[in-house]
Amino acid sequence: MPRQQIVSDRIGKPSGHFSQANAIEARGRIVFISGMTSKCADGTIAGMGDIEAQTRQMCENVKAAVEAAGGSMADICRVDVYVKDMAGFDIIHRVRREYFPSPPPASTMVAVSGFTHPDYLIEMAAIAVIQD
Repeated sequence: MPRQQIVSDRIGKPSGHFSQANAIEARGRIVFISGMTSKCADGTIAGMGDIEAQTRQMCENVKAAVEAAGGSMADICRVDVYVKDMAGFDIIHRVRREYFPSPPPASTMVAVSGFTHPDYLIEMAAIAVIQD
């Protein structure tokens, strides 16, 4: 389902790969994707200590979830990203550019004190609108 990127000159330009806002016609199914980490299908954690590798695996997990729902990464309109350290911001957004086509989803990123496993560095929850 096409997204329309909303841009206002009254808001600062995004510093990463995300939109200030997106408009989506609300026809189809709304899919809420739980927080995905760098946990692999076999239960191991990808990229121990490596924010780029963990971001890539996290995006692969989000991609697998949206595809299982019948959609694609282009259908994701919003993400919430939780990181252990904001120092990886540029690396995280470089990887996100590989996964999220333009216009990118609206996004929030916050630093948190911990995750469900001490080796996770990043987690992403997503919302997609998938046309029936």
